[in-house]
Amino acid sequence: MSDSPYSPRLRTALVLTGTGTAGAYHAGALQALQEAAVKVDLVAGRGMGVAGALFAAVDGGAHLWGPRGLWRKANAPRFYRFKTALRLAAAVFGAGLVVLLSPLAVLGVAVLVYISGLFAALAGLESAGATVTAWFRGVLDLLFAPAALPAIVPRLVALALVAALAVVMAGACVAALRGRSRRRTSGSVWWRLVGAPLTAQPAVAGLTRALWHLIRGAAQVAQPDRAEVGRRYAELLTENLGQPGFRDVLVTTHDVDARRDLVFALLAEPHRTTFFGGGRAPAPESRAAETCDLGGVARDHLLDVLAGALSLPVATDSHLITFPAESYWRGETHRLCDRPEALVRLLAEVAAAGAEQVVVVSDAPPPATPHALTSGRSDPRGRAGEYLRAAETAAVRDAVSASRHLFRGVFEIRPPHNSVGPFDFAGAYDEHSDRRPAVAELVDRGYEDTYRQFIDPIVGASGDRLAAGGGERAARDLHDTITRGSA
Repeated sequence: MSDSPYSPRLRTALVLTGTGTAGAYHAGALQALQEAAVKVDLVAGRGMGVAGALFAAVDGGAHLWGPRGLWRKANAPRFYRFKTALRLAAAVFGAGLVVLLSPLAVLGVAVLVYISGLFAALAGLESAGATVTAWFRGVLDLLFAPAALPAIVPRLVALALVAALAVVMAGACVAALRGRSRRRTSGSVWWRLVGAPLTAQPAVAGLTRALWHLIRGAAQVAQPDRAEVGRRYAELLTENLGQPGFRDVLVTTHDVDARRDLVFALLAEPHRTTFFGGGRAPAPESRAAETCDLGGVARDHLLDVLAGALSLPVATDSHLITFPAESYWRGETHRLCDRPEALVRLLAEVAAAGAEQVVVVSDAPPPATPHALTSGRSDPRGRAGEYLRAAETAAVRDAVSASRHLFRGVFEIRPPHNSVGPFDFAGAYDEHSDRRPAVAELVDRGYEDTYRQFIDPIVGASGDRLAAGGGERAARDLHDTITRGSA
């Protein structure tokens, strides 16, 4: 929360930050801000916030929070999945485990049959119990014959293990060859084949498809390649900047090879000239290496920025981007991924783009206090989500504290409590409420928190102050008029 008053006359930036399911919380905040007619001049994003910023910049927030929006669907899209090869291998391995345990299952049924025969004898049905027991004894003799289960089970288990390993190796080889066509890799062969366990491709494909449906309008046109989608988006935004619902956009991702944060922006004049240094002395080398104008040739890489922002360090493979030969990087292919700590850089760039006050929206709750411990997650995605959420909480705190001097006002919107982790697209159990909230509820939570933390106490209070100021000015004008008339 900021101590400075909010003013609708100042250039206002909306910054969306978070990973995975944070997009649902962003959608709820966008809905509340649009409903309350809060003026936003610039939208910026990091991580999943890049997607929210791209939609909000072209008046497409309803595609995220509407009744048929991306985050309102009954089954939320599972954007981060284990790779297909790993899922197939797990299924084959599971089948092998079932085969391995089948003899124990047969023996369990035998125990039940024996107990049934015993109860039948106690009930005076000795002949029926003896018949069933004798029949099942014959079945056991048949199943456990040397040529039956003792010979079949080991072979099937071995076949399942080999098949699972083959599926993993085949998928890894395909991924390695696909990446090697653009970038060489070094290291042991095994780790080059295995790679990262998760894939961000469902997220990239789903958001790209939704973005194309937005910018194509009612025209039934097939989705073009990635570069063409970026060009169409840039053209749409450039032609409509200044119109209601259309805003400047600024997004960031991290370049692993250059060890820099890359900033892509599409700004209206005069902020574009100021931000990119046009018409002045040559920009410093760092600016030329790290800032890209989406209104120029960089528009072809719009979806590369989105894919890089959705790629997570270690958990997913990095996204490869090939820069133009005439760019600073001279046609090199670099690896892109997200960096939670890049929020402080994003806020600095937002200030450089002319923003005078900023609203930061994050689904990460504030730092914990005593007696707030919960059970740790044991599943891989849940555990990774815990570490990621903790890092984002610290990043928001540090970025806001370090950036207050850049703005006249810094306002935060974040939930007091959020049990849904970044990868919990099917929802997650909440120990505090003993229930399992769905991802769609994050939309409502973002909507309510925006009203409770920003619109009602800050924007509303600002409106009251402006109205009071207008009344005072009117009274002074009336007094001056009467005084001049009397004179």
